[in-house]
Amino acid sequence: MPSFKIDLSTAIVFVATAPEPKMANKKTGERAMDRDTGAGLSTVGLLVSDDGEGNLYQVTIAETGLPEDLTPGTPVKVVGLKARDWENTFNGEKRHGIAFRAVAVTPAV
Repeated sequence: MPSFKIDLSTAIVFVATAPEPKMANKKTGERAMDRDTGAGLSTVGLLVSDDGEGNLYQVTIAETGLPEDLTPGTPVKVVGLKARDWENTFNGEKRHGIAFRAVAVTPAV
């Protein structure tokens, strides 16, 4: 499925929730890995404020793109944010949504 770049050049972004490992299989504890680099994937909650509106997004980022000291409330810059729609069937029920992925998150200066 195609992905779409998201322009955050006018937005203010804060960490809402600290990074947590993304699981490929919660039952077995298998961690999700980046297909290209083999790095472990994590999910971080980001609060994006732009044009008077704030939204919370769960963004997947490879460990190599995350600084060690990311804590809630930290202002950050997001590198290479993209959105991709998804759809699957789980237990006979169709589900769909939008997945967010970024190359890196860096502290805002």
